[in-house]
Amino acid sequence: MKLFHNKKHEVSRRDFLKMMGTAGMATGLAACGVQNRKSDATSETSEPPKGQMTYRVNPSTGDRVSLLGFGMMRLPSVSGKSAREQGDEIDQEQVNRLVDYAIEHGVNYFDTSPAYCKGQSEHATGVALSRHPRDKYFIATKLSNFSPESQTRQASIDMYRNSLKELQTDHIDYMLLHGIGMGDDGMEEFENRYMKNGILDFLLNERKEGRIRNLGFSYHGDIKVFDYLLSRHDEYKWDFAQIQLNYLDWKHAKATNERNTDAEYLYHELEKRNIPAVIMEPLLGGRLAKVPDYAVADMKQRDPDRSVASWAFRFAGSFPGVHTVLSGMTEMEHLKDNLRSLAPLKPLTDDDFAFLERIATKMVAMDTIPCNDCKYCMPCPYGIDIPSILQHYNKCVNDDHLPQDVGDPDYREARRAFLVGYDRSVPKLRQASHCIGCGQCAPHCPQRIDIPAELHRIDRYVEQLKQNFPKKA
Repeated sequence: MKLFHNKKHEVSRRDFLKMMGTAGMATGLAACGVQNRKSDATSETSEPPKGQMTYRVNPSTGDRVSLLGFGMMRLPSVSGKSAREQGDEIDQEQVNRLVDYAIEHGVNYFDTSPAYCKGQSEHATGVALSRHPRDKYFIATKLSNFSPESQTRQASIDMYRNSLKELQTDHIDYMLLHGIGMGDDGMEEFENRYMKNGILDFLLNERKEGRIRNLGFSYHGDIKVFDYLLSRHDEYKWDFAQIQLNYLDWKHAKATNERNTDAEYLYHELEKRNIPAVIMEPLLGGRLAKVPDYAVADMKQRDPDRSVASWAFRFAGSFPGVHTVLSGMTEMEHLKDNLRSLAPLKPLTDDDFAFLERIATKMVAMDTIPCNDCKYCMPCPYGIDIPSILQHYNKCVNDDHLPQDVGDPDYREARRAFLVGYDRSVPKLRQASHCIGCGQCAPHCPQRIDIPAELHRIDRYVEQLKQNFPKKA
């Protein structure tokens, strides 16, 4: 009986387990577990050099901005994990160390928001940066007026002014309209958040008065809003725009999300108008640091001294219209690896681009769920760990470790590896079986995933695995 269909890669699961022999079981468990970027080791262990950062110049203001931008979304907490995930108190001392190291190595663009880290990010960013001369860094933040109560004119202005206070500054270098196009009706949402309340006019005036030096927007899904804002460029004169760009989304975003738009189109539309592109999700929420085993092997064979993540950062940075590439860095090793990638940048060759396109084509052919681990769906009111469930499933699909056929001689081992890996990745009380289908998560997903449907699908699969326990031959 076939449980799930999954396209085969160059090495089948059966061959994979045979090659691994008695070690196959342990490795299979690890492979199906949700891994973080720490597992992506690189042979480059030396300290990144100072004075080697690649910079790009903003045509509007002449700002000389580091190609690596520090995203303050996943700041370390006192528990050692990302404060975005846990909601714990931010570890300010560790944030200070990360910021100090980044500035020492040429990073000067720091991106935050009133919504990041449960509302703690701007304050922690302000504390860390205010210890350095103001002309050594650029601050980017956002008007994150997502909730209806925050969309009144006064509430939006109060949010903006509180950002100045928390960041301990009298001006914002890069101000963004946050997450345009995320709702079911992107244009209506944009009108409510920025037009009907007069807030866009307010921000334009703040730029005129110098309290905002660059004004732009971050785009999250509804192409009608993106095209509309660019059609008004002569009026608004956008100084920059933030888009999702990586080697998977460059040509294949539509393959995984029918409402999304390929990054190739977004980038070239900005390039036509000489609008610098700030890049978010270069790693797709970590997916491109945890690529399938065959892709890891190909990348390491092609360049043994670079990490898997480095390929994604160099891809984004190789486009001349890219102003800076953001990375949400929780640990020092993340920062160091990114510095090795972009300080200095070694641009990809045409052959390198073709190599990554081949990998992307294989990846989109897999039956994965397009979860970027952004955690906008969290917290679940019923305590379900939605991202970890989807990430565990995707990892097993990517590495061809999904148990499929009860008649397969390797089914027993693969079945146990999936179930034990699931329990290790997601505590039982937070697994998909507890989803009641309330749907509160789905509207917040930038990738338009029908989250309840996927959770129920995975839960049915898990139950099938538990019931189909083959006897030993």
